[in-house]
Amino acid sequence: MTHGTLRLGTRASDLARTQAGTVADALAGVGVNCELVPMTSDGDVTRASLASLGGTGVFAARLRTALLAEECDLVVHSYKDLPTAPHPGLEVVASPVREDHRDALCGRDGLALAELPAGARVGTGSPRRAAQLRTVRPDLEVVDIRGNVGTRLAFVSSGELDAVVLAAAGLRRLGLDEVITETLDWPTAPGQGVLAVEIRSSQDAPLRDALAQIHDGGTWACAQAERSVLATLEAGCAAPVAAHASISDGVGTPGPRLTVRALAYRPGGGEVLEASAEVEPAEAVTAGADVARRLLADGAADWIHD
Repeated sequence: MTHGTLRLGTRASDLARTQAGTVADALAGVGVNCELVPMTSDGDVTRASLASLGGTGVFAARLRTALLAEECDLVVHSYKDLPTAPHPGLEVVASPVREDHRDALCGRDGLALAELPAGARVGTGSPRRAAQLRTVRPDLEVVDIRGNVGTRLAFVSSGELDAVVLAAAGLRRLGLDEVITETLDWPTAPGQGVLAVEIRSSQDAPLRDALAQIHDGGTWACAQAERSVLATLEAGCAAPVAAHASISDGVGTPGPRLTVRALAYRPGGGEVLEASAEVEPAEAVTAGADVARRLLADGAADWIHD
């Protein structure tokens, strides 16, 4: 590398800084030093619901503006927070190995989802999680919440809520595994648990070469399949849509196989549409689009764009 210390832009929350720190550590392992440049996004400041904000890009805009203005050299996003359309002048070029993609229930008194009493209050800021909760446990009261991880967990410790649902990846990255009372086996947001490293399109080969050394091709293929579902549905990250892709080890087949599964939920719960496909990893984007078109043919647009 010919660069000196790189400025790595990140949201200022503890979780975002921790995530960016994993990228900085990985780059240090290939001889590239970074310093974190924390920023506060509009999504971090407002207390409005994610759905009312439109969801898509609310956390990414500040970082992207800073990157284009050359206030930093690269930025790290949670891939699930990024709009699916490319941003002029910028490129997502790397994703390290994916963390746990699942959702986690953090319940009072160690309770799992099935153990919560009827009428229990469960908090989430995600319309997708809310629809899933209402589908699995229509007897629960689902409460819309905002705030960082600590704020959300405090709703439970204070007794205001009986449980909250958060991304397992964030809790694990923060070393908070002990607050998880159940990992949920339902599919999650496209790109959940995946980090996206974004740079300016004009940036040079040495930075790209360094990022290629921390990039995981399997994680990338799965994320592209999942995001292709979202793009084809023309749905934002606040839509009641779940998608998950995984890659088999190829035993018994000519090579690895990628399976992508996508679901659309009626916002009020109770109804689900599902489609899936299995392809070669190189066909990830096409497979995601095909699966999404099948959901649309079954009427998913009525729920997604409601």
